[in-house]
Amino acid sequence: MKYANMAITVSDLNLYIKNKIAEDEYLNEILVKGEISNFKNHYTGHMYFTLKDEKALIKCVMFKTYAQKLNFMPKDGMKVFLFGGVSVFERDGVYQIYVKAMEEDGLGDLYTKYQELKSKLEEQGLLDEEHKMPIPKMPKVIGVLTSQTGSVIRDIINVSTRRNPKVVIRLLPVPVQGQGAAEKIAEGIETMNRNRLADVLILARGGGSLEDLWPFNEEIVAHSIYHSEIPIISAVGHETDFTIADFVADLRAPTPSAAAELAVPDSYEVKQKIITYQNRLRMALVKKVEVMKLRYEKSMSSSVFKEPVRRVQEKYIHVDHQLKQLVSFMQVRQEKNKMRYGELMAKLDAYSPLKTLSRGYSITQKDGKVVKSQADLECGDVVALRFMDGQVEAKIQ
Repeated sequence: MKYANMAITVSDLNLYIKNKIAEDEYLNEILVKGEISNFKNHYTGHMYFTLKDEKALIKCVMFKTYAQKLNFMPKDGMKVFLFGGVSVFERDGVYQIYVKAMEEDGLGDLYTKYQELKSKLEEQGLLDEEHKMPIPKMPKVIGVLTSQTGSVIRDIINVSTRRNPKVVIRLLPVPVQGQGAAEKIAEGIETMNRNRLADVLILARGGGSLEDLWPFNEEIVAHSIYHSEIPIISAVGHETDFTIADFVADLRAPTPSAAAELAVPDSYEVKQKIITYQNRLRMALVKKVEVMKLRYEKSMSSSVFKEPVRRVQEKYIHVDHQLKQLVSFMQVRQEKNKMRYGELMAKLDAYSPLKTLSRGYSITQKDGKVVKSQADLECGDVVALRFMDGQVEAKIQ
């Protein structure tokens, strides 16, 4: 089939749509109001229902982690506010709201504070991309701020050491929820920076409700992340959870395990890249040598190297030819000048005063000057008379 190479699979299409939706910040944290219908409280603790209004509906799911934080039981016909993110369930190709919080009426106080702080930090420039630092390519020490117990630190250690057994994991235990947690987290970031204890920091905790994740939505934590001189990767909650720390951090990871993958390069992949570069360099050098060899052989086959004297002889011939042309040119020029000289001598002879004297004329001079008029002479003056064959003196009487 001519379209076989152009077509993509259904899975690829659904994944592409899911990724596109995931890139939209608005859809990752959205507040929706509507009426519950087709409510199902699954035995696993997850809640599945549809949220609708007069014109449309959308599927919703609220996982057990968030559902157990509710202080009421949802039911069909109940009007609620939902806070969560929109994503695609790839298997069925259905987009739905992954609910993280639900209120029967009104807007939750925590969500209001969340939006107010986010807007405030945006105005202050703490969320600008231009302030974000790059993550080091080959960090030696990975600093981790999280609880010292639980699966988060184990996942980070397992993923990091699997990717690079020589990497050092430096844990600074901090409370990740509850009263005073935000201050401890901020203090931990400052301690890591003050003592330069790591090349990159991972700020992590597992999933939870908006209340559980609230320390990572505090302003003191946001400012500590912003002023950190060590790049920070935020990995708070699940993939659909977004906190203020995620927006201020230099990089956001959907999970703690993903943060470890982003922070620690795979040593095997690095070695393979080095081998690939070595092979490319080797092949490039071999090709370069071949090209230079061909250029050498071509140069050696040139007549310049085969008959070096011939080139000189050709130049001799060229010089002789140029010399003959120069001599010929000089001879022609000399003949022309000789003829010109004869013509000028003839003219000069025709205008010569001596020529006039030969015809019987003489020249009268007084005091060395030619006398042109009788008025120039007085009685008794001595003058010189010049003839063709000599000169005599005379006296005017």
